[in-house]
Amino acid sequence: MKQQLVVLDESFVEEHLDMKTCVDLMAQTLENVETGEDVQYLRTAIKMPNDNILGLMPGYSNAGYFGTKILSVYLQNSQEGYPSHQGQILIFEKEHGQLKGVVDATSVTQLRTGAVSAAASKVLANPDSASLALLGAGEQGESHLQALLTQFPLEQVTVWDKNFERAQEFARKENEKYPVSVTACQTSQEAVKDADIICTLTPAKTPIIEADWLKSGVHINAVGACTPDSRELAADIVKQARFFGDNEESVMHEAGDFLLPLADGLITKDHFLGTIGQVLQGEISGRLNKKDITVFEALGMAVEDLAVANYLCQVANNLEE
Repeated sequence: MKQQLVVLDESFVEEHLDMKTCVDLMAQTLENVETGEDVQYLRTAIKMPNDNILGLMPGYSNAGYFGTKILSVYLQNSQEGYPSHQGQILIFEKEHGQLKGVVDATSVTQLRTGAVSAAASKVLANPDSASLALLGAGEQGESHLQALLTQFPLEQVTVWDKNFERAQEFARKENEKYPVSVTACQTSQEAVKDADIICTLTPAKTPIIEADWLKSGVHINAVGACTPDSRELAADIVKQARFFGDNEESVMHEAGDFLLPLADGLITKDHFLGTIGQVLQGEISGRLNKKDITVFEALGMAVEDLAVANYLCQVANNLEE
């Protein structure tokens, strides 16, 4: 029987993907990668003649589907009012390989990225974390604030952006949406000085925070830098931190935050302690004490996008019945 194709746009994603549900779904997906239930393949990033990137990100799930996310990555878009990541998720059923869904990837990427960081923070950050610093006032700032509010009793939020006016506008909008105090900061140092959780969400090529600026016991979700020659974290942070990632192969090929200190001889490969899926499963320890600095290097996995796309296709099919 021919598979009925479901096409879901941004409005459907935003209407039917609850953030708390998404965080739980991402936590389960991260564990599934470790058990082999989901299979993650190394993504292909093609640098185009215009210096932007075409990304192809495949994955497979024994739950009955496989597919790929296809994205254009225009990092300068975050300063020009457009999403930095735009594309579609193609999802196939595994029995006969029929295409069953095409789902807007821009909205899925935005929501699930924050959800993954929240799932990681839940097991790496101190549970009483009440202050959050967002470095980057774009769509990922919105996603991370929304996601982390589902997991922590946040009271204070600081936001920094290269464009201070953008940070001010972000603070104004988010203060209207949530019962927390959101304050725009002129510098990244000011933003992170009292933070229990930090999310770095920028296209920076060089570090935007240093170890001396950080509060004891801070947890950092390093999200923005995704190439071997770019980083948001100074080497002294990485050297001191308990360092985890979403996927070991990706960290060893793509994470400038890790690879640049490694190349400089400041750390060894053993400094990578394991994946967040292993922490979630209890295979390895995350935070050992309240004063640890922990880092989650989030490079993104196609299985995360596919899990969300599969969930949304099921929602769409149930609505039609």
